[in-house]
Amino acid sequence: GDVAPKERVDDAIARIERLNPTLNAVIFELFDRARTDAAGELPDGPFRGVPFLLKDFLAELEGTPFSESLTFSGNYTSTCTQELTARYLRAGFVICGKTNAPELAILPTTEPTRHGPSRNPWDTSRTTGGSSGGTAAAVASGMVPLAHGNDGGGSIRIPASCCGLVGVKPTRGRNSLAPTFGDVYGGLVAEHVLTRSVRDSAAVLDATHGAVPGDPYAAPPLRGASFLAATESDPKRLRIGVMAQPATGAPVDPQCVAAVEHTVALLERLGHDAEATELAVNGDAFVEHFVNVWAAGNASSLSWWEDKVGRAATEADLEPLSWALCSFGRALDAGRYLRSVEALQAISRSVAATFERYDAVLSPTLAELPVELGTFDSPPDEPLAGLFRAATFTPFTPLYNVTGQPAASLPLFQSAEGLPVGVQVATRFGDEETLFALAAQLERADPWADRHPPISA
Repeated sequence: GDVAPKERVDDAIARIERLNPTLNAVIFELFDRARTDAAGELPDGPFRGVPFLLKDFLAELEGTPFSESLTFSGNYTSTCTQELTARYLRAGFVICGKTNAPELAILPTTEPTRHGPSRNPWDTSRTTGGSSGGTAAAVASGMVPLAHGNDGGGSIRIPASCCGLVGVKPTRGRNSLAPTFGDVYGGLVAEHVLTRSVRDSAAVLDATHGAVPGDPYAAPPLRGASFLAATESDPKRLRIGVMAQPATGAPVDPQCVAAVEHTVALLERLGHDAEATELAVNGDAFVEHFVNVWAAGNASSLSWWEDKVGRAATEADLEPLSWALCSFGRALDAGRYLRSVEALQAISRSVAATFERYDAVLSPTLAELPVELGTFDSPPDEPLAGLFRAATFTPFTPLYNVTGQPAASLPLFQSAEGLPVGVQVATRFGDEETLFALAAQLERADPWADRHPPISA
């Protein structure tokens, strides 16, 4: 109540105009619309007048540009507003623009040909992560206090780790994908936000969660009053499994392991029990079946755009990696795709059995520090090489997209170079309340609110 919505929005726009030429986080400006909304009768929601950004992927807003970073999408303008976006508006957020993402949200870096690379405010030579990389750069630099992202293989958690933010992937079905989609990529994709605090992430999920009639999935109901209430008291003594090495066998940077060791010491000081564990997952089989489902999902996304544009895409319309992945997805027969779905469901059951023994599992978020821009470029004769290089960067995050469990990246550590290093905490299916309670306890014990990148408002 100390500041009027229009003042907040004008301030956010000034920050975007000052910082975005360096970071390239915002690719579509909605400043006039935002100023009009802020000066009008805003809904009396919990975030009334708070400036906000939408990622340019999935969460459409009628009458605004929408590209999913495809050159092929041209000057397409959304003809509908997704239910999640409508819930953001009802909560009182004022949408000021759209944030950058890789083409079709494929890679864990944000370097699309159409919009150019987003740059990490901690070190502009390094990736913001992806696919919600523009969102992460905007929030970490202080353009806005929080912003929308989505996560199909780590796309909220990866940029949260790279940019020093809180990134929570909720349980499958917690946020609806209505009205356009029942699910995306067979249930891999979840929607939420990137924030600077655990409190804000919980409060936004309170404002947005809940199934729409006809949704294929509905997350289990809350046990308590709200997600925000879960952050306000310490959890009971928890049994926590610690997994410092991934099932895929990808090498892990010692500083990412050190981040886990730092967090284990903190957990034990807080009275929790932590012990080493492994998840019963065949890494090679996991990668094979995940890539099959991921490729089929991207082929579906391209078909969606072909319907919107009114013509078939050609190789010249897409980045080489995107075209190769979509072509691979189109070449999969239906039986092979469904076998991969069943294989991932079997993996989910084995992981769920491990979580009968543990309240949470801790791991690095990423296997490396934020890498240099260009790391995932593919040579012309191997267009999918960047995708498989990405798998060594992100061996810990995709598992929880497959299982549908809630998982968060928390900025509890910094490297010797001063770069953010996230740790990932996952809890049982439907149990965001334990996740938020534990994350908030860790934040109180080892605060990160005073850490700001060199390029920051």
